[in-house]
Amino acid sequence: MNNNPFQVNWSSKGHTLCLGHWEIKYLGLPVVLPRERQDKDMGTENIYNFMDPEDELYREGLGEDDWIVENIEWLSDVFIEHNIPLEENIMRAFYQAVNQSDWRCGSCGGCI
Repeated sequence: MNNNPFQVNWSSKGHTLCLGHWEIKYLGLPVVLPRERQDKDMGTENIYNFMDPEDELYREGLGEDDWIVENIEWLSDVFIEHNIPLEENIMRAFYQAVNQSDWRCGSCGGCI
């Protein structure tokens, strides 16, 4: 999806990633995540290593298909609550947008 309808930001940058929260919009309107997901990583697949972000040894998380299957229940609830179409391409757009800002505890080096 070239024009992703989701705008996603993790509120904290630099060496304090674990202190942030998700800021998500769909077509410019705010999307509120369940409380237990608001300040946690999303578990999407990427390389999370601040020292060597190209090292495949540090790749972790679920790929798009597996992530959607694993998270379909809460994600569907969020979509319904915010009048977001329950369509596969929209769920994939959500994953892709979140993946760009996803993080892991320790991935910024702030706790070293």
